[in-house]
Amino acid sequence: MTQRLTPTAVALLTIPPLLWAGNAVVGRWAAPLVSPMTLNLLRWALAFVLLLPLAGSVLHRHSPLWPQWRRFAFLSLFSIGGYNALLYLALTTTTPLNATLVGASMPVWMLLIGRAVFGQTIAPRQLLGAGLSIAGVVLVLCRGQWDLLLRLHWVAGDLYVLLATAAWSYYSWLLVRPTPDSAPLRSRWAPFLMAQVVFGLLWSAAFAGGEWMLTPAHIEWGWPLVCALLFIAAGPAIIAYAAWGAGVARAGPAVAGFFVNLTPLFTALLSLAFLGEAPQWFHGVAFVLLVAGIVLSSRR
Repeated sequence: MTQRLTPTAVALLTIPPLLWAGNAVVGRWAAPLVSPMTLNLLRWALAFVLLLPLAGSVLHRHSPLWPQWRRFAFLSLFSIGGYNALLYLALTTTTPLNATLVGASMPVWMLLIGRAVFGQTIAPRQLLGAGLSIAGVVLVLCRGQWDLLLRLHWVAGDLYVLLATAAWSYYSWLLVRPTPDSAPLRSRWAPFLMAQVVFGLLWSAAFAGGEWMLTPAHIEWGWPLVCALLFIAAGPAIIAYAAWGAGVARAGPAVAGFFVNLTPLFTALLSLAFLGEAPQWFHGVAFVLLVAGIVLSSRR
C-alpha cells in the first residue's frame, strides 16, 4: 500500500509531539510535588492499570512474552526505566524547552550508536547534518553566549537529557532488530507496550527504592499531583504511543520522523502558557539548526 501524508496522518502524527511536550512541562511543574524516580514509577503503574483491559492477555501463563522475557527486560531498561526516569530527573534542574531541544540531538546519537555498536556506515551528508544538530545543542547548553564555551558550566539536567537521549537511541536500534518470536507482540501496539511496561515497572521500582534510600525523596499527595499523573500516564504514555504507530503506518517512518521536531515548538508554547518561561532568541536559532541537520541527514 502506498504511504502518503493525508489529513488523518497529519493529525495522528501531530498528537504525539504535543503530548510529549506536555509531558516535559508537567514533569517540570510536578518536580516540587514528587521526586523524579517516584514520579516515573507512579506514571507507569497507572499506565499498567489503564492498559490491562487492552492487553491483559500478555500476562497469561502461555503468553509469547515469557519465553523472551530477557529481551523485553532489556528493552524496558533503556526506555521506561532509563529514558523516562532520566528525563524527569533532568526537569528538576533544567527547563522543558532546554530538555526537548537537547533531546532533539537524537539523530546524532542514532548515527553514533549505529556506527559504534551496530557497524552502520555514516554518509558525508549525515556527518554535516549531525554537525548542524550538535551546533544547535551546544547553543542551548551555552545559553547563546559562545564565550561561555571556554568555561562551560553544565547544568545537571542537560547532562541527564543527553544520557536519556543516548539510552532511547540505543533502544530504537534494538527495536529495528526484532527477534522472530516477538512478531505476535509487535503486531499490535497495546500488547507490545504492555510487554515493556511489565518489566519497566520493576526497573522503575528499583530506581525509586534507591531514590528513597539515598536521597531526600518526597511526595505531596493532592489533586494537583493526581491530575498530573493521569495526564502523563494516559496521554504521553498510551495515547501518543497509539497515535504514533497509526500515523507511521499511514505516512511512513521517514516522513513521520520530521514531526518529532514539533516537540520543542509545542514545548515553548506550553512553557510560556503554563510556566511563564518565555523562549529566548537562542532557542529559535537552535531549533532551526536542529531541523536543518535532521532534514539534511534524512535526504536520499
